[in-house]
Amino acid sequence: MLSGGLPGGLCARRLPIDDLSVHILEAGDPADPTLLLLHGFPELAWSWRHVMPALAAAGYHVLAPDQRGYGGTTGHDPADLAQFRLLNLARDAMGLVAALGKADVAAVVGHDFGAPVAAFAALARPDIFRRAVLMSAPFPGTPTFPFAAPPLGPDLEAALAALDPPRKHYQLYYSTNDAAADMDRPPQGLHAFLRAYYHVKSAGWAENRPHPLANRSADELAKLPTYYIMDLAKGMAETAAEHMPSPAEIAACAWLPDDDLAVYTQAFARTGFGPALLWYRAITSRRFQADLDLFAGRRIEVPGVFIAGAADWGVHQAPGAFPAMQARAFARPPAVQMVEGAGHWVQQEQPESVARLLLDFLGRPVIPA
Repeated sequence: MLSGGLPGGLCARRLPIDDLSVHILEAGDPADPTLLLLHGFPELAWSWRHVMPALAAAGYHVLAPDQRGYGGTTGHDPADLAQFRLLNLARDAMGLVAALGKADVAAVVGHDFGAPVAAFAALARPDIFRRAVLMSAPFPGTPTFPFAAPPLGPDLEAALAALDPPRKHYQLYYSTNDAAADMDRPPQGLHAFLRAYYHVKSAGWAENRPHPLANRSADELAKLPTYYIMDLAKGMAETAAEHMPSPAEIAACAWLPDDDLAVYTQAFARTGFGPALLWYRAITSRRFQADLDLFAGRRIEVPGVFIAGAADWGVHQAPGAFPAMQARAFARPPAVQMVEGAGHWVQQEQPESVARLLLDFLGRPVIPA
């Protein structure tokens, strides 16, 4: 599976939790305090490969799973959308802690779609998840009470489609049957598709100059790049193809050489994108909103920090989420760390900076290599 090879100090194994056989990457002494690292879309445990050795050297047992529906983790039922709801994904994280035979972890760290999983894990079980690190995707907090209307609904979908040119929200696209077919068999080939997708959301694409949007109107959302607010007639494969980096840009991409990219290519060629996209369908369907409504008005009580790339539009793709995270998501406002030279894939683009920020938050010094 790992054609690029594992960096020194990392090993791969499996842990059984309930219905899953979870493929994990692991580093450090199991007797040390544990850090649980949760990846996002479309990534794997592999995304943490360059951060884990530094955390282990500082005295942590570091665990990164392929989450439900991803990579080498097996046992999910793609016909059961409830398995992919946020609270069940948070329960998966709790199950991993139990499978390790531990009572708690020093911190849960979530990137991209892993961030809301980490947030709800810490919110629901602060006794198990002692700190929360959210990366690239701001957590705006629990639902308000009385309950508010969903931000992604038919009114917004219609308003985006009425723009000139017509647009659509990527999460609604990802929730369709067409999305997996488009991305599983892109005309340019899977490796080239992933190369362009990772490139256009990185600091390597010079057009990534993020800034806050005024509101959630269609006109404001249309200011986002097309990988977030897509052209209505295009799928993600065609969208990414328009931003394929040049051979020189690929050769200069030190954070994702072709051998490392091949790990993602091989994994998604084997599993397809369909299971991972069910995470989006579970959110946009609103079928499981009642799970989250139970926490209305609650705040995360454990210490938190937010880390993101300075060139990451993900910080502002949901207008209002970033200030809401600072104002109401945590009992104590989280520190915010913006990493220069990184876009959305911050732990891959700038792993040394991310490892240092994590260890600063945890109160441990960086051990020189």
